[in-house]
Amino acid sequence: MVLARSPLAEAGLLVTVLTPELGLIRARAEGARRSGAKLAHALQTLNESDLMLVRGKEGWRLTGAVLSQDRFQALTRSARERVARVAALLMRLVQGETADPALHALFVEFVVALPACSKEEGDHAESLVVLRLLQALGFDAGAMPPAGYGNQALTHAQDARAELISRINRGISASGA
Repeated sequence: MVLARSPLAEAGLLVTVLTPELGLIRARAEGARRSGAKLAHALQTLNESDLMLVRGKEGWRLTGAVLSQDRFQALTRSARERVARVAALLMRLVQGETADPALHALFVEFVVALPACSKEEGDHAESLVVLRLLQALGFDAGAMPPAGYGNQALTHAQDARAELISRINRGISASGA
């Protein structure tokens, strides 16, 4: 899943992606900003794509991409803002690269569940995913709320909101990010 993109050189992109196999990585995509570039659509933010990556001396290079799922279109503006906050926090917490497949599963599960959530449920889902990501990265050791984003998990998050926020703040503080 593409988390972020930024311009690189004349027509290139630096793409931050979260993969099940490699975890969080940053890769160069040469020519992706040129008019008619084949990679451009597959590298839009929040797209899930099959990527062809090559490891070089200067890091990862993206040589091909095929769009699998456009998650951006399914999200409302407020849901996109939620996902952007979580992605920014994840990129801040993970310095360099990490090969943790749990991060990908947690993030994608959140993005997939979000369209069915009301605004209030979205608040609770955001708290849950941040706490789960912090725990996966080793910054929280407390008991976890029920898995997923169903009624049971969201009700638990609503009832324990103050505790969850406190744990999230302690985890972010412990990360040093």
